[in-house]
Amino acid sequence: MVQFNKDAEAVMVERFGHDTVIALATVENGIPYVRSVNSYYENGSFYVITHALSNKMRHIKQNPTVAISGEWFTAHGTGVNMGYIGNHENREFAEKLKKVFAEWIDNGHTDFQDENTIILRIELTDGLLLSHGTDYPF
Repeated sequence: MVQFNKDAEAVMVERFGHDTVIALATVENGIPYVRSVNSYYENGSFYVITHALSNKMRHIKQNPTVAISGEWFTAHGTGVNMGYIGNHENREFAEKLKKVFAEWIDNGHTDFQDENTIILRIELTDGLLLSHGTDYPF
């Protein structure tokens, strides 16, 4: 997992340390697939609440290398299925995500009783962050 310098980390938190939409790309059989996902950034990783049986998770299970893109930011990472959002080890972080995604989390789309409702962690490995004329490659 990457560690940004102090200035780059501040930009990452400002841009992505809340409910934000990023593009997430996966690959299956050499064909790229991209979709927009609600995400939250913290300490070198993005977090997404998703369904374990979704195409993105099927792709990540076969090949965990992903690409993401957001506001003046592009990166590669490793997709990690953290498991059911209701698991004991996920409870504290799940509560944080529920607050971050409060605007839409209870719209009926997310079933917290379904053990296939999981947390996807995207651990950043390399990329480029641009901010006011400064490049932060990592």
